[in-house]
Amino acid sequence: MSTLQTLDRGLRALEVISHSPRGISVAELAKELDVHRAICYRIVATLEDHLLVARTEDGRVRLAVGVAVLASRFEPQLHLDARPLLQALANETHATAFVSAAEGQDCVAVQVAEPDDQLLTVGYRVGSRHPLDKGAAGIAILALRPEEPGEPEAVRIARRDGYSLTRGELERGAVGLAAGIRVPAGLGPGGAVERSVGVVAIEGLDTDLAARAVLRTARQLERLLTA
Repeated sequence: MSTLQTLDRGLRALEVISHSPRGISVAELAKELDVHRAICYRIVATLEDHLLVARTEDGRVRLAVGVAVLASRFEPQLHLDARPLLQALANETHATAFVSAAEGQDCVAVQVAEPDDQLLTVGYRVGSRHPLDKGAAGIAILALRPEEPGEPEAVRIARRDGYSLTRGELERGAVGLAAGIRVPAGLGPGGAVERSVGVVAIEGLDTDLAARAVLRTARQLERLLTA
């Protein structure tokens, strides 16, 4: 399949820039793209015209508001597509299912589904937030990040197992299990949003079944992000 070289370079430039939250110089970007600096200036100027990148006072290039606008238009589509997957997860595990996202140092519930066959479920309100290092959802997100010195043991275990399991951290008697959703390159820190999917119940959660179901749902959601 043939590709358009100029467009390919522009998209690669956005990916490189997204990994530099403090900005990257044009010279550094040109080296990363393996192009002449003059070509790189034209790529940056084009991206600037579309508000996808901006220059800092010292001339470094950063992502700009246009990226956030595009991401915001994608979110409703993702929520709609994810809804049946989340409902199926809730019904399979007989637990409240959720998708959470990192927002600064917090983990925020952005989508919730309750099982159809349960009279009593854990109430997990959309918009609920808690520290990233507390609760299965946040720990699962941290486990997707590169290993850091002094990080909590729970994060290392989640990175090893592929999912996090917590008991009673956010609510007495609650058991939570979550897995990180690996987003495409360029959509992590400094780009769009880090996410996890999981379930929570007041005891009685079949953690083996839940782990399989949550991991499968995480992979399905990843495919939605790359479709």
